[in-house]
Amino acid sequence: MAEKVAIIHDWLNGMRGGEKVLEEILRLYPGADIFTLFYEPEKVSPLIRSKRVFTSRLDRNPWIKKHYPLFLPWFPRHIEAFDLSGYSLVFSSSHCVAKGVIPAPEARHISYIHSPMRYAWDQYHAYFAGAGHWRAKIIQREISRLRVWDVSSAARVDDFIANSNFVRQRIEKYYRRQATVIHPPVDTDFFQPGKEPRRDYFLLVSALVPYKNIALAIEACQRLGERLIIVGRGPERRKLEKIAGRGCEILPGVDAEKLKTLYQNARAFVFAGVEDFGIAFAECQACGTPVIALDRGGVKDIVGHGVSGILFAEASADALREAMLSAREIAFDAALIRERSLRFSAARFRTQMAAFIGGKKP
Repeated sequence: MAEKVAIIHDWLNGMRGGEKVLEEILRLYPGADIFTLFYEPEKVSPLIRSKRVFTSRLDRNPWIKKHYPLFLPWFPRHIEAFDLSGYSLVFSSSHCVAKGVIPAPEARHISYIHSPMRYAWDQYHAYFAGAGHWRAKIIQREISRLRVWDVSSAARVDDFIANSNFVRQRIEKYYRRQATVIHPPVDTDFFQPGKEPRRDYFLLVSALVPYKNIALAIEACQRLGERLIIVGRGPERRKLEKIAGRGCEILPGVDAEKLKTLYQNARAFVFAGVEDFGIAFAECQACGTPVIALDRGGVKDIVGHGVSGILFAEASADALREAMLSAREIAFDAALIRERSLRFSAARFRTQMAAFIGGKKP
């Protein structure tokens, strides 16, 4: 009898790095069922849409579905409500509450952690810095409860997988559990170097939120008189547009072909924030383009300092500016950068994941 597999994903309302991981797990287990809090079929890939998807009761309310971040305190009890009694393998793909499902006693639960809940742990102050006094009091109480649940629910996981060494360290810090690192898949077949890249601008691809430090990249490029293209959406957009100036262009979103072209023709990808892994870094490197980034987070697994980019120590416009000046002195080898990126191919991900699930060291 075939093994019955359940895949739990926090929510399905777009195609980001987490959904790319989900697709590859579905290729390993094409008969798996998906469980998720919220589901918008039109915003996910045909592969995901082709599967049987079970949603929480929250998904039935259009208003809650549209404003779901406001209902974070409700998520634990709704993720626990999924009936997984008939599944022998439970695979959770989690950056919020998915790892907190309750599997059957005899089932194996493997949790792929994209990040422990940022808003409950290391990014708490960045997310809620603007809250007023009374709102802050409510948030503190609810997040404190969420932390307790987050730690206690980690005991329901048999095996943890982290998407980077940075996330592995945080799993150990917050949950006191060990994790194996398997980097997420990058479409290295699609993202490839261009034939004659122009290299006439710097590029930043990111959600436009405060902790990404995008304003520092704008300031550094302004000081050097360099052109900067930013691709991303988020609440910081209007604020960033006010300081951007003529040499900075902000694109709210681009299709895959346009993104590939932007990667191919950039002088470098610049970033002064901290990413859990940073799939955009790896995609850019697959196109043969170096990365200049803060020496923290998942980028340390991707960029070889002086070989495929520059890593700088301090989150400041001055430090980024100095790194950009240093990069001018290095003749980066696009072919070598591309070769290093193949460590993150989708085929490699499937091989390592299958070996891990099968009980072998990846």
